[in-house]
Amino acid sequence: MKKIIIYQVFTRLFGNRNLTRKPWGTIVENGSGKFADIDEPVLGQIKRLGATAVWYTGIIRHASQTDYSAFGIPAQHAEIVKGKAGSPYAVTDYYDVDPDLAEDVSRRMEEWEALIERTHHAGLAVIMDFVPNHVAREYRSVCRPEGVRDLGEDDDVSKHFSPANNFYYCWGQPLDLSEVVSGQPVSYREQPAKATGNDRFDARPGQNDWYETVKLNYGVDYCDAGGRSEHFDPIPDTWLKMTEILLFWASKGVDGFRCDMAEMVPPQFWRYATARVKELYPDMKFIGEVYNPGLYTTYLSAGFDYLYDKVGMYDCLRDVVCGRRPASAITRQWQQTDEIGSHMLYFLENHDEQRIASDFFCGNARAAVPAHIVACLLGRNPYMLYAGQEFGERGMDAEGFSGIDGRTSIFDYWALDTIQRGYFNAGKLTGDELELRKIYQKVMRMAVSESVFTDGEMFDLMYVNPQLADRQYAFLRKAGNKLALVVVNFSASEVSAEVRIPRHAFDFLKIKETNTAVVNLLTKEEAELELKADKPLNIRIPAYGGIIYKIQLS
Repeated sequence: MKKIIIYQVFTRLFGNRNLTRKPWGTIVENGSGKFADIDEPVLGQIKRLGATAVWYTGIIRHASQTDYSAFGIPAQHAEIVKGKAGSPYAVTDYYDVDPDLAEDVSRRMEEWEALIERTHHAGLAVIMDFVPNHVAREYRSVCRPEGVRDLGEDDDVSKHFSPANNFYYCWGQPLDLSEVVSGQPVSYREQPAKATGNDRFDARPGQNDWYETVKLNYGVDYCDAGGRSEHFDPIPDTWLKMTEILLFWASKGVDGFRCDMAEMVPPQFWRYATARVKELYPDMKFIGEVYNPGLYTTYLSAGFDYLYDKVGMYDCLRDVVCGRRPASAITRQWQQTDEIGSHMLYFLENHDEQRIASDFFCGNARAAVPAHIVACLLGRNPYMLYAGQEFGERGMDAEGFSGIDGRTSIFDYWALDTIQRGYFNAGKLTGDELELRKIYQKVMRMAVSESVFTDGEMFDLMYVNPQLADRQYAFLRKAGNKLALVVVNFSASEVSAEVRIPRHAFDFLKIKETNTAVVNLLTKEEAELELKADKPLNIRIPAYGGIIYKIQLS
C-alpha cells in the first residue's frame, strides 16, 4: 500500500519572488507566482521532502479585480470581489485557468498542462480544486467547449426554485449589498438576486456571508413550504453540467480532485458524478471537505476516497499542542473514526486554518513537531502539508483584505519570504528553519518508505500508560517482522518517560519477548531494548520531539 502525502501549494503565492508586499497591492505592484516557477528543481525538492502528490490550489479562473479584458476575459465588478486578487473559490469560468498564473495569458491552459506533465515526470500526482457548491456572481464561461450550454443560460429567473434551473432566485428582488459596501453607494446590479453561496436564500447578504458567490442548484428546494425537498428525477441539469466539468479536467491528466465544501452538495450527485468519472478514470481520487462526522460514511459511500479530519484529529492535535487537551485525547479521536480511519485526511495547516507559528495558534513551529509525527505515522491514512509549514511560516502579514489573522491570504497578491528562501534562494534559510525542515522531511520520508508505517497495524499504548496522559503519547506499529515504537513529547522540556507494553500488545501483534537492538529513525542512534510484557522501558524524549524506534524482530 502506498502512503499518500499531499503537499499543498497556493499557486499564486508560491513562486512569487516580488517582495514589495504592499497591503492591498495590485498584481503590477506585488506580482504573482506563475505555473513556470514550479519547475523541475522545485518539484524535485517537494518530492525529496516526502510528498507523493501536489495539490495546486487556485487553478480554475476566479473573480479578480485585475482586468484581463484585452484577452477576451470578462472584467469583474470590484464590489463582489474579495481582495485585489480575489478568492479562488469564486469561480468565473469552470473551463478556464487563472490568467495570473500564466507567463503568456493567451497560452494559459497550455502552461497548466505543462505543469501537470512536469509534476508527473517528478513522480508526483496532481490534485486540483473542484468547487461544486457555488460560483462567482458574474460567472460566465468564455472557454466552454463548443455546444456546452453555460450555467444559468436556460434558467427561468421568475422562479425561486426549479429543478431545471442552475441557480436559485430571490423572488424577483434586486440584490441588496448595502451591508457589504458601507459608506458609499452600491453600483453593482443583479436583478433578480441569486441566492448566496453559503445557503443564504434572501437578497441581502452580510459582510460575513459568501456574498461574492451564488449557490448552485442540485435539485434541492431549501425553501419548500413543507421543508427541504429533493427533486432528482429526472437528473437535474446542474448534475450533468458539473459532471462534464469534472470529466474535462480529468482529461487533462489530473489524478485527483479536492472538492470544496462537498457536504453542501447532495450525496446523490456525488454518487452519480464519481461513478461516471471513475468509469473512465478508475484511479481518480476524490477528497471531500466534509465537517459533519455524522455524514462521513454517507459521503464515502457516495464515491469519496478521503475526507478532511478537521473537527476530529485537527482540532484535537491543535488543542494538545496548545495545552488545552491532554495527549491522551488523541486516542479518543482516532477511535471515533476507527472503522473508516484509512479514509481520513490528517493535516495541521491548510489555506483555511491559522499557521502553527502564528500568534493565533501557538507561536512556535517546533511545538507542533510531535503532532506532525503523530499525524504522519499513526495510521495508513493520507497526510497533508501546507507549503511553508516545514519552514515555520508565521502567516502574520497584513496583506490587505485578509488582514492579520494568522492565515496566509487567499485574497491578495502577496509573496512569502519563507517560500522564496526555501525554494528559490538557496542557502538563505536560517538554522532553525533548516532544522525544522529536516525533521519534517525525516518523518514524511519514513512514512512513505518504511513498511511498518505504510502497511503496519497500530496499537495504542495509552491505556496502560496513564503517567503519559498529559504531554506524551505512545503507540506501536508492526508489519511483518518489523516493529516501531513511537513516543512523542508535547512538553517544552526533555522528559524521561517509562513506557509499558502490555501483554495484550504482544499477543495482538504476535511479538515475542526478547532483548533486541533498535535504531532511532530520527537520529540514527542505536540502543538495546528489553521487550518484556508489562516491564517499563525508560526512554528519554527531547522537548517538542519524539523517538521512533525501529525494531527488527527475529
